[in-house]
Amino acid sequence: MKITGAVLTEIGRPRPYADSKPIVIEELELDAPGPDEVLVRIEAAGICHSDLSVVDGNRRRPMPMLLGHEAAGRVAELGANVTDLEIGQRVVMAFLPRCGECANCSTDGRLPCIPGSAANNDGTLLDGGMRLHDTDGEVYHHLGVSGFASHAVINRRSMVPVDDDVPPEIAAVLGCAVLTGGGAVLNAGHPQEGDTVVVVGLGGVGMAALITAVSLGLGDVIGIDAVPEKLVRATELGASAVYTPQEAMEANVKAAVVIEAAGHPRAFETAIALTAVGGTTVTVGLPAPTAESTIKPLGLTAEARSIVGSYLGSAVPARDIPKYAQLWREGKLPVEALISSTIGLDRINEAMDELADGRAIRQVIIFGDPAADHPPLTPESENA
Repeated sequence: MKITGAVLTEIGRPRPYADSKPIVIEELELDAPGPDEVLVRIEAAGICHSDLSVVDGNRRRPMPMLLGHEAAGRVAELGANVTDLEIGQRVVMAFLPRCGECANCSTDGRLPCIPGSAANNDGTLLDGGMRLHDTDGEVYHHLGVSGFASHAVINRRSMVPVDDDVPPEIAAVLGCAVLTGGGAVLNAGHPQEGDTVVVVGLGGVGMAALITAVSLGLGDVIGIDAVPEKLVRATELGASAVYTPQEAMEANVKAAVVIEAAGHPRAFETAIALTAVGGTTVTVGLPAPTAESTIKPLGLTAEARSIVGSYLGSAVPARDIPKYAQLWREGKLPVEALISSTIGLDRINEAMDELADGRAIRQVIIFGDPAADHPPLTPESENA
């Protein structure tokens, strides 16, 4: 079938991307789903730093590639082996599929799926296949999703169904920002009653970590960022205190759990410095492969501190996405507050500039008619 999608044609073009236009909106051919795959009509797709990192070259991927990994949509066609979904059902994409059979898949989310990671690196679906084509040949898949398009063919293990009361924008953001940021807190940080949680870097993932920590009600939640507007937003979302990195160091802030969500070596160093004796630093940001940080190992040993790496929030998507949806439904997790703006696919290059400049938390691309079959962004429990 013919679809419209946003294809990255060349890595590393100069900024502003609004002028250099590395991403091109074009018509592509999408093959029918294989036996273990699903055709999805995309309703909404969030724009994440993992997309930007391919555009700017921090993550080398095969080209050309149809971007987008944080998305939600409706099931349009089922592969022959997919019997647990229905046509018309809303699904959330998870950018790291879990095969359920490799050794890593038995670690309760701690380690990423081995074949899923390999497929993501190769730009294919989980079984190694490719379903996208343009006039010049095959187009690679981004993290098994390629959600910046009107439709996508996706492996069943790369999606989780959600109820119709979850709007597509909320559903999309659950699949990456909330799954990653929230999981860094719940699955990797494990804060206890009375623990202070600090979040360093208040982009989409960091802000999701912050609202998840606030929802627990265990102790103080502190936001750290260099952008004043993000500190204001964090306060509005329930942060007990906010600081710039320099202010936090000067105030000698210490926390039992510190989440580093900026993906920058200096942010990682800041997170280590803010971790209390016996505390845990969770690093969930994705820096450039060549980035290096300097820490003092003696502090880890003598003060019994831990550093934990968390990819995709150490999540099991089929378990965790429904949990976050329920927290949103109960009015405890204001996911809608993460959405900075909604845009059309034609503004994708400008949106990458917004993200690179740190001006956005989460921009969400809307496909089709936003008014059609669209529940409110806030749960009914809040509106009652």
